[in-house]
Amino acid sequence: MSEGARGTDRGPAGPLLLGVRHHGPGSARAVRAALDEARPGIVLIEGPPEADPLIPLAAEEDMRPPVALLAHAVDEPGRSAFWPLAEFSPEWVAIRWALEHAVPARFIDLPAAHTLAWGKDTGADGTDGPGPGSGPGDEPGAAEEPGTGDGAGPGAEARVDPLGALAGAAGYDDPERWWEDVVEHRGVGKGDALAPFTALEEAMTALRETYGGGGHDRDPVREAYMRLQVRAARREFEDGVAVVCGAWHVPALRRRTTVAADRAVLKGLPKVRTDMTWVPWTHRRLSRASGYGAGIDSPGWYGHLFEAPDRPVERWMTKVAGLLRDEDRIVSSAHVIEAVRLAGTLAAVRGRPLPGLGETTDAVRAVMCEGSDVPLALVHDRLVVGDVLGEVPATAPAVPLQRDLARARRRLRLKPEAAERELELDLRKEIDAGRSRLLHRLRLLGIAWGEPAASRGSTGTFREAWRLRWEPELSVRVAEAGVWGTTVLAAATARTEADAAAAQGLAEVTGLAERCLLADLPDALPTVMRILADRAALDTDVGHLARALPALVRSLRYGDVRGTDTAALAEVAAGLAERIFVGLPPACAGLDADAAEEMRHRLDAVHGAVGLLGDTPAPGHGDLRARWRSVLRRLTARDTVPGVIRGRSVRLLLDDGELAQDEAARLMGLVLSPGTPPADAAAWIEGFVVGGGSGGGMLLVHDERLLGLVDAWLTGVPAEAFTDVLPLLRRTFSAYEPGVRRTLGELVRRGPGARGSTVTAGSGAPGFAPDLDTARADAVLPVVRLLLGQGGDEGGDGGEGEARAGPAGAVR
Repeated sequence: MSEGARGTDRGPAGPLLLGVRHHGPGSARAVRAALDEARPGIVLIEGPPEADPLIPLAAEEDMRPPVALLAHAVDEPGRSAFWPLAEFSPEWVAIRWALEHAVPARFIDLPAAHTLAWGKDTGADGTDGPGPGSGPGDEPGAAEEPGTGDGAGPGAEARVDPLGALAGAAGYDDPERWWEDVVEHRGVGKGDALAPFTALEEAMTALRETYGGGGHDRDPVREAYMRLQVRAARREFEDGVAVVCGAWHVPALRRRTTVAADRAVLKGLPKVRTDMTWVPWTHRRLSRASGYGAGIDSPGWYGHLFEAPDRPVERWMTKVAGLLRDEDRIVSSAHVIEAVRLAGTLAAVRGRPLPGLGETTDAVRAVMCEGSDVPLALVHDRLVVGDVLGEVPATAPAVPLQRDLARARRRLRLKPEAAERELELDLRKEIDAGRSRLLHRLRLLGIAWGEPAASRGSTGTFREAWRLRWEPELSVRVAEAGVWGTTVLAAATARTEADAAAAQGLAEVTGLAERCLLADLPDALPTVMRILADRAALDTDVGHLARALPALVRSLRYGDVRGTDTAALAEVAAGLAERIFVGLPPACAGLDADAAEEMRHRLDAVHGAVGLLGDTPAPGHGDLRARWRSVLRRLTARDTVPGVIRGRSVRLLLDDGELAQDEAARLMGLVLSPGTPPADAAAWIEGFVVGGGSGGGMLLVHDERLLGLVDAWLTGVPAEAFTDVLPLLRRTFSAYEPGVRRTLGELVRRGPGARGSTVTAGSGAPGFAPDLDTARADAVLPVVRLLLGQGGDEGGDGGEGEARAGPAGAVR
């Protein structure tokens, strides 16, 4: 047995070195058993010593792992590092054991002040330096993958995967499977608590004799610092010292060196001022796929093994069955029993002491998922990885902005969750309006807790939908945003004003103006509006103006719901619209196909914006809608304007009832004149019907007049030109959904007479005849009665009369 691994080798004989795998439940159980047996006078743990004052918080009732120690540079909060700890992490178990037994606990790794400064010096090339989601705690322990942990600079020796080397020596092709067999499935017997650490130390000693530092160039510095801390603790405590660290470091800590030699290694290290606190972490961020160096493939499974040391397979299958039942899959107790039996059989066939994750997964797939990987993916995401989010007590150190955010969250009843969830808001309710303001302010600060989503309900301005998901990195973003202010409101205001001043384009400033209204930043809005007015006056690019106008006009819609004064915004928007009216026709001349398509999108956006702006009077600007219609008419008549823009202008006028059908048909006929190139003619019709997301397909289905015009145009294409325009026409109509194409084909097959020709109908809004169609109105009355709760009986004058009064107007 190695010196110092025995429980009697304490005090002068040497420290008790407990080499572990970070986030290993087997290591965690073994650490607890070893500490119970050895009863050391102090517990030293691999981690940043600046966190020593935070150790007592681990005993708080509100502290629930997974959590992480977060260190960031005071002057540069974005330079940060995490040290994550789960409930099954050996370091967390050691901390809790020390607190429960009133034994001092200290961190002994290289201080974060040096680590963050080191990263600043060497991280420019991307080879070194911690960042969000990774940290100096990510070094290779007893069982980590190649390339994890501290960065190695150019020319460093090849990195060593200790777990892979040991598994290969034992004849395993899967390091995780080897670790489960020799550690996770091995119980700790009485009087045998130190045996696994002894064996692991001997294995690591052999590896380091073979591979040296293993390609981790920071390890000698860290290990020198840890040796100094162990010496100091041994001088201070006579009852013995226990050290919990990555098993890879145990041989280096055991090696005899002089104090002077270790201090020489540490001489001249860079240093920065740092702050440190506890932050919530998630199982998903513990997984190896997250990029965390000391990550594991299955944190949810490891958490289960730690919580359920007895009958883990039976308990796991019960969890899986519960999850699948919640997803409306038929899973009975017989499925659970059969899955447990199959997992045990697979383990026996594969020569494993107990079923591992591979055996349980195969059994779940075969028995509960009927061979399908679709429900199995759900099991992996929800249980094998998991969405557990830790909690940190309110007494943990925090920047003022973080405390203000916590108060706002509690007031608005917004709880951070690791799993993504959708939140529907009704801005007419005070609490929902407050939630919306908070989420928009956080987005302005770069704290993307929530992302706007499409609402499934009403599309009114009083509705908002969000997708919320809390990631641990957001704690770093909060610390970074603390430089802008001590409250969310003050910080968002200052950040918005600075972003507006630094904005490069007009569209950026208009976007900030819109977000100012959404976030309710009354103090920032005047500054943004002043900058917006200045930029708009100087910008002569019509494309920039056209991109900026829709965002401004959308902002006007928020005035009624949010109680915001938008008069100044309306004045600037009307001024932008005036300049677009003047500059758009010349800007549309001589464009190539790609530029014309982009301008067509701008045309649609401006058309919608002017329609909304017409409802918000701007003194001195007259009737903006009428002036816009005159611009569209000029575009339809200019031969130098690309066909896609001319066709779209005709369509917009037709939709607004400003163009008679005869005139639209005449313009269509002109497109087919011999002097018009076939490609330009096809582009014209493409702009007119506008396939895809603009709704042209459904309009053709429901507007028989429009379909008649297009049908007449297509049947009139000369044979010699049809071959040339066919590819463009096919591209246009292929953008429609399959159901729309089938319906159009059926309508065309029936012919104009069968579907009801509208060629001779009078002008007006699309799809509306000059007079009320009473037969169509009467057809909907039974359905209306059902919706109004009056039943389907058509008898009774009172009921029918009441129902007729409403829908007749609607149909009209």
